[in-house]
Amino acid sequence: MVSYMAEVKPNLIGGHWQAGEHACANINPSDVDDVIGRYATATTDDVEAAIAAADAVARDWARSSIQARHDILRTASDEIMARREDIGRLLSREEGKTLAEGIGETVRAAQIFNFFAGETLRLAGEKLPSVRTGVDVEITREPIGVVGVITPWNFPVAIPSWKIAPAICYGNPVVFKPAELVPGCAWAIVDILHRAGMPSGTINLVNGPGSVVGQAMLDDARVKAITFTGSQATGERVAQASVRHMRKFQLEMGGKNPLVVLDDADLDVAVDCAVQGAFFSTGQRCTASSRLVVTEGIHSRFVEACASRIRDLNVGDALDSRTQIGPVVDQTQLQQDLDYVEIGRREGATLRVGGERLKRDKTGFYMQPALFTDTRNDMRINTEEVFGPVASVIRVRDYDEALQVANDTPFGLSSGICTQSLKHATHFKRNAQAGMVMVNLPTAGVDYHVPFGGTKGSSYGPREQGRYAVEFHTTVKTAYTSA
Repeated sequence: MVSYMAEVKPNLIGGHWQAGEHACANINPSDVDDVIGRYATATTDDVEAAIAAADAVARDWARSSIQARHDILRTASDEIMARREDIGRLLSREEGKTLAEGIGETVRAAQIFNFFAGETLRLAGEKLPSVRTGVDVEITREPIGVVGVITPWNFPVAIPSWKIAPAICYGNPVVFKPAELVPGCAWAIVDILHRAGMPSGTINLVNGPGSVVGQAMLDDARVKAITFTGSQATGERVAQASVRHMRKFQLEMGGKNPLVVLDDADLDVAVDCAVQGAFFSTGQRCTASSRLVVTEGIHSRFVEACASRIRDLNVGDALDSRTQIGPVVDQTQLQQDLDYVEIGRREGATLRVGGERLKRDKTGFYMQPALFTDTRNDMRINTEEVFGPVASVIRVRDYDEALQVANDTPFGLSSGICTQSLKHATHFKRNAQAGMVMVNLPTAGVDYHVPFGGTKGSSYGPREQGRYAVEFHTTVKTAYTSA
């Protein structure tokens, strides 16, 4: 791997690594005394320069060879896969996922780049007859121009990959702003793409606060599309700013995902789905099962089994092979999680297990996963996204009430059901108000080659991932020719 300015990892602007005047320290949430590195912070001038560089090459990049783009994406995929151990370790050290989860996410990123390397060679159009005699119709897809990529900290390798890879695949230059908490993973991805042969200006990295870097991207009309994953509040600002410029935008903004457990469910399967979906990756997944909607016949057995499983979970250093749940990403998020535990208590919910900060040999942001019972769907812990290892059980009479409760939310990302009934599984798939529906699976497990996205307040715009990504990253042209 090429080393650039060992003391400060620079931004990439117009094909040049630029350290800038300021840098931020990257802290390990498993051990706050461990400084992973220092990363350059971009200014508004840096963002302007990055956008200008991307805009200057947009036309040539749009007309670049599909073979060239394929080769870049394939080269990037091969390096990410070959380096999955060290990139996965960086991810775990930086974000707090367990090492197995960090390596798994890195492999997923490699698979995403490989998928879009193939898609580059499969970009097809249509040739149709016109309703008018002697006229032919051609329908083609073209790049949209400079794509702004704004990503969160919870999947610092996978989410940038599934936004950047299709942008490159379809011939769009990229200006990439990662979350401030995870500059290391972002730098690694961009470094790989840069060395894989991306022409100057086609991939730009501008690390820094959203109020500076993100806002500068939103304000610049040369950015023709923005793909964003993050909070609903920030997503709304992205939408408002984008409408002003009549730019294309794509928003993924989280959820309050339900897992329905019916009386006929296999108890072991249901408990595994609940614990995996709610608490693994420290509950910091937009697809996490934060609401466990359980029918009264299985309720007591389910709660006891879940509580027992939670007590046995090993919470610790993300790099320790024995760890099942890593730390919360930072002090701010930890405090938010603990605050919601207190909110749940004040609302009258029963804290069945967990919810306390934990001490370990190293100082980090450790929290015992929390399970609430005796909750109502209108409680704040069931209506507001906590984004941490906090889940609550809502007791219901039967399937009909379970479906009503599951859908009673302004969000609609992922929804799951545990049942052995084909009737109820089929009905739930058809009637769950969510973009993704899981049957006897955790709500937080998705494949890289199929569409990702939700309904209602969870998502806006075309779907991400798989071949459906073409809808966002291209524009359609219809051409008529008279013979």
